[in-house]
Amino acid sequence: MKYLFYPGCSMDTSALEYKRSTAAVFETLGAELEEIPDWTCCGASAASVASDLLGHVLPARNLALAEQIDEDLTIVAGCSACYTNFRRTQAAVTRDRALLDQVNRALEVEELTYKGKAQVRHLMDVLANDFSPEEIRAHVKRPLEDLVVAPYYGCQTVRPFSPYDDDQAPTSMLPVLDALGVTIQRHNREASCCGTSLLMTKQEAGVRMVAEVLDACEGADCMATVCPMCQLNMEGYQDKVSKVLGRRVNLPILFLPQLMALAFGLPDDVTMFERHMVPFKPVLSRMERTAPVAAN
Repeated sequence: MKYLFYPGCSMDTSALEYKRSTAAVFETLGAELEEIPDWTCCGASAASVASDLLGHVLPARNLALAEQIDEDLTIVAGCSACYTNFRRTQAAVTRDRALLDQVNRALEVEELTYKGKAQVRHLMDVLANDFSPEEIRAHVKRPLEDLVVAPYYGCQTVRPFSPYDDDQAPTSMLPVLDALGVTIQRHNREASCCGTSLLMTKQEAGVRMVAEVLDACEGADCMATVCPMCQLNMEGYQDKVSKVLGRRVNLPILFLPQLMALAFGLPDDVTMFERHMVPFKPVLSRMERTAPVAAN
């Protein structure tokens, strides 16, 4: 099983632990990820505001590069914003061939042509639907039975271009977490927005949005997410959230592949828990203390 892989800017920098653990988990599961060479930013949330055409050209450039390799291979995107931008461009050029012509005129400078054939899927979709819980469970060397995990998808992981899950009450993460042996703590903010760029422009409103999600996760040992922006916002504003909620919030925000790598018994240079602002080490230490002693 082979996929093309688009890491995007976050997974190559601030969320490097997401990229590293994703690659290792796919390898463990017997799947190959081939990173798209010379990939560039998808435009994030700013390009389409500056120019609708630019907002399509930037994703299309990466899709054209993927089509040059093999237009039949699925592209896996781990960033929900990148995934949304790719799917938005795919949908737009499908219904408007004149737009596709405009996009390709812009790509001519690099002698690239986007055919509109490349298919993009979110990492969550692939993990949930291309690998059965039994396949995942077969690789678990360290069941995480003493870990309480709150799943968190955020908004763009499951809408508006995600046919693989319910856009209001997603469940795609649950079989994966269950296969790892964790105790799953469901909550009513699993698909709520993390505040995205509001935390830079309207911080008070953004912090309230983060607070609502973290408050719903009270009692969990950590949160599992599949979006770099969600991870950053949920982790980086806990001091401010603590003031809003009137209690100390200190919840580790992990990427789902990190938890998978931990359960698979992969080394520290794969899980990279030390990169997190909210440390996961105290939880790991507690898990080690309570782990059953193996019989001689």
